Amino acid sequence: MIVEHLSLVDFRNYAVAEVALGPGPNVFIGRNGQGKTNLAEAIAYFATLGSHRVSQDAPMVRDGADAAIIRARLAHGERRMQLEVQLNRQGSNKARVNGAAVRTAELPRYAQVVLFAPEDLQIVRGDPSARRRFMDQLLVQRSPRFAGIISDYERVLRQRSALLKSAKARGIRGDALSTLDVWDDKLVALGTQLIDARVALAADLSAPLTASYTAIAGADHEPRLEWALSVSGGDPEEGAEVLADREDEASVADRFRAALAAKRSAELDRGLTLVGPHRDDLLLRVRGLPVKGYASHGESWSVALALRLASAELLRADSRLGDPVLILDDVFAELDADRRARLAGLAEGYEQVIVTAAVEQDVPPALRVRLVRVEAGTIREAQDA
Repeated sequence: MIVEHLSLVDFRNYAVAEVALGPGPNVFIGRNGQGKTNLAEAIAYFATLGSHRVSQDAPMVRDGADAAIIRARLAHGERRMQLEVQLNRQGSNKARVNGAAVRTAELPRYAQVVLFAPEDLQIVRGDPSARRRFMDQLLVQRSPRFAGIISDYERVLRQRSALLKSAKARGIRGDALSTLDVWDDKLVALGTQLIDARVALAADLSAPLTASYTAIAGADHEPRLEWALSVSGGDPEEGAEVLADREDEASVADRFRAALAAKRSAELDRGLTLVGPHRDDLLLRVRGLPVKGYASHGESWSVALALRLASAELLRADSRLGDPVLILDDVFAELDADRRARLAGLAEGYEQVIVTAAVEQDVPPALRVRLVRVEAGTIREAQDA
């Protein structure tokens, strides 16, 4: 897949912007704060339906405007496709494919993008929510139907938690809240699908993660990833990490129901849903030790990069759209010379690579093929390096 043209209206610091892109490496060069990352963010939105920098869409709408519009012309071989999304400050966003209105959730069917940015260090060093978000976004890219499953699960979770808070306020205890059983059924049905898919995805990521880490770090530190599940009895959100027992013959759904029953009193006391995929954590290890708290700065960068590159390899392997667009946002300045060269060698193999950098010399020569200058929201004509 190749993005041939990007058009923005009232997006971030751009009133209007038009950018032509080509196959192979495309490098956006400009000082910090000029709008380079905004271009990368706009392209990635079609694939992830979100930003890697903010949790809400409103900050992406230019100050003083009610909505932002992103348009992209994609090439899949000889086929051309026009995607458009309107991000509204209020109300639902709107989307079009080749001029026809579609649900916004359908956009990832047509665009596959893998973006790596310095913020991705939070995947390995931050809270469990960052790792859950990473895996869920990849799930949606591989199988867009999971966007609906995740949305439905979050809706049921909100409603169930609201019922628990109401019961707590009224002093209801034990089995007196019979209506909770209905929400338990819905939570288990949706949550089981999500847990099973996440566990399968972790297994699929294992081999490409090892290969990518070794390629980036220049050494095999045996990177591993495994889910700690709240349905197995612990609470990863509170540091009680209990790995799934692979020999446990009970289904995830059965363990989910049992865990809900065991936590019923605690949930009523706290007014909070304490079991489910929203409490799980993806455990990352190198050299047999947790990355969070034990890995060096270089190892943490290598794990974060390897996770994104492994994602790209998965998408490349099972996609009919061709290679995903690989975006490296302000990454090279953070890497030593060896990691820069190794990353450039891996990136060269993708149909299209988009790089942002404040300093041109930070980007390895192999990727400095096509340069686009960005200055204060103004895009200068592309030039060959």
